[in-house]
Amino acid sequence: MTQELIDLRTCIQEGRYADALAIVDELEGMSKQAILRNIQAYLRILLIHLIKNQIEQRLTNSWAASLRNSIVGIRKLNLKDNKKSYYINQDEWDSWLEDEIELAIADASVEVLNGIYNEFKLAEIVNRIEVIEDAKRFIALTYPYTIKELTKVIAENLTQLPGGEDWQAGRQ
Repeated sequence: MTQELIDLRTCIQEGRYADALAIVDELEGMSKQAILRNIQAYLRILLIHLIKNQIEQRLTNSWAASLRNSIVGIRKLNLKDNKKSYYINQDEWDSWLEDEIELAIADASVEVLNGIYNEFKLAEIVNRIEVIEDAKRFIALTYPYTIKELTKVIAENLTQLPGGEDWQAGRQ
């Protein structure tokens, strides 16, 4: 990016505004890709913890915190600076989730039940449709709620997961 900024300065100083605008477009594209990569990382963490929850049928404080942080992170990154539009619209998550689910299963295999399943065995066990539906339900919360409201709504929805009632009651 440093070279692009140097080139941008040079173009402006030399009055080559069309070239400068092309560099600005390139920088905007690079920024968007970085944001999407970060959203993707949060999405994978969300999926990993939903997989762990599904297989182990429990919810720990640590998992709840990771789920909440992932959802809030997605919300913060996905909302564009204009506060009116999103990088990923609510109806566009299917392909993102399909792209990430296999990687999430592979990563979760290290953690689920202390790693007793390798990624191949875990892939046979996981109900992908259920995990993706849970993820979509949580992601949908990021659109209508502010960050302040979202934390409470996430907690309420976590109680609906397997082990969520025990987690809420402090019996984990």
